[in-house]
Amino acid sequence: QSQENLKKFGEQVPLGRPGQPAEVAPLYVLLASQESSYITGGLFPITGGKLM
Repeated sequence: QSQENLKKFGEQVPLGRPGQPAEVAPLYVLLASQESSYITGGLFPITGGKLM
């Protein structure tokens, strides 16, 4: 990516910025843990407020 593109990355979502690792990692940890054993499907949109 060019520096110019990186400056604009994430502007298109309602929060106006890209998601940070600390914001998305908890979902990955949950899905990899025993606590998610009863989850059989679903959507977990991590979209910064953008509708799917």
